[in-house]
Amino acid sequence: MLKNLLNGGRKQRKMKIPLIKPNFDKKEEKAVIDVLRSGWVTQGPKVEEFERMVASYVGARYAVAVTSATTGLFLALHVKGIGAGDEVIVPSFSFIATANVVVHSQAKPIFVDIDPNTFNIDPEKIEKAISSRTKAIIPVDQVGLPSDLDKIHKIAKAHNLIVIEDAACAIGTKYKGRKIGSISEMTVFSFHPRKTITTGDGGMITTNDKKLADRLKLLRNQGMGVSDVKRHSSKKVVQEQYPEIGFNFRMTDIQAAIGIEQMKKIDRILTKREKLAKRYDKAFLSSKNIIPPYIPKGYEHNRQSYVVRVKKESKISRDNLMQKLLDLGIATRRGVMASHLEKPYVKMLGKIKLPITEEATANTMVLPLFPKMTISEQDFVIKNILNLTQ
Repeated sequence: MLKNLLNGGRKQRKMKIPLIKPNFDKKEEKAVIDVLRSGWVTQGPKVEEFERMVASYVGARYAVAVTSATTGLFLALHVKGIGAGDEVIVPSFSFIATANVVVHSQAKPIFVDIDPNTFNIDPEKIEKAISSRTKAIIPVDQVGLPSDLDKIHKIAKAHNLIVIEDAACAIGTKYKGRKIGSISEMTVFSFHPRKTITTGDGGMITTNDKKLADRLKLLRNQGMGVSDVKRHSSKKVVQEQYPEIGFNFRMTDIQAAIGIEQMKKIDRILTKREKLAKRYDKAFLSSKNIIPPYIPKGYEHNRQSYVVRVKKESKISRDNLMQKLLDLGIATRRGVMASHLEKPYVKMLGKIKLPITEEATANTMVLPLFPKMTISEQDFVIKNILNLTQ
C-alpha cells in the first residue's frame, strides 16, 4: 500500500499539514467578544480568574500572569536579586530566551550539556559548572518533559542555589505524581501558540511563596502598590503608590479570557495529544532510522511537541528529510536550537563544546501534533517519513 501510494509511478500526493493548530472554538470567540463589550480589556478581573485556575490546576498556592514566559523568567531572576557578576546555569539546548533572560539580568549564562535520552540538562554536569559566582539553576522541561528535578534540587540545596524552572512547554506534565508548577520555588509557563494551551501569547509564574507572588505582581505593573481591579472597584478614591521601579509585563483580559476557556478543556487536549503521540510511538518503534522520544519511568509527558531523532546512518539527513516532507506539504521544525552556537553567545563566551547538545540539535526534528489533527493526516506523515528513511 505504501509503495502504491508513494512509488507507483504517479505524482506523489500532497497534503497541507501544519506543525500545530491552536485548539480554538466558538467559546474562545465568545469570551473575547464578552471582554470587548465589557470595556475592561487590560489586566483586570479575567486575569485574576485565569491566575486562580492555573494555580489550582498545577497545585500551587499562587500564580502571576505576565506577557510571556520570557518576561516571567526575567522577573523571577529579578526578584531573587540576580544581576551583574552572578552566574546562572542553563542548558544550551533550549529556545534562546532561556539564556537571553540571564543576559538581560546582567548575569552570565553558564551552558551545560544535556542527557542524551531526555534532552534535558544533565544533573551530573551541573556540579562541575558551579563556581563561587553561581547563584541559580534554570532547568528546562524541554518540549514538556520534566527535568530530573530531585537531583537538581538536591544539588541546589547543597550549594545554596535558587532553582527557577523553565516550564514554558510543560503545563499539564507530571513529575513523579506531582504536576509541574508546584515543585520548584518559581515555575514559569508559556502560552505561546505552539504550547499545549495558548492565549495568543503570555506567560505565568507559579509559586507557593506569598511574598514572592506579591512582589511579582507589584513589579509586573510598573511597581504600582494597588491593583487596577481594587482601585477601580473601590467606593473611595484610591491614590496609588509606587514603592519599586517596575515593568509593564501585564497580561490583558482579552488574553486571559482565551486562557480561561483553554483551561476548561486542557485535560481533553492532553488526552488527544497523548493518543496521537502513542500512534507515532507505535509507528516508529521498529524503524531503524527514526528514534521516538524517551520518557523515564514516573514522568507523565504532556506531549507539547513530538521530537524524533534521525539516526546518522539514515540514507537521508535530517535537513534533507525536512525539505522532502515540506515538498509534500508536511511542516516540521528542527528539534531545539543550541544557543551556545549562536553568534551573540560565541562572541560573549567563546567557542564552547557541548557534544550531546550539538548532536541533538543537528539530528532531531519536531513532527506535526495538534488535537485537531486527523488520523489520515497523521498516517500521511508517518508513511512518508518511513518511506524516506527506510
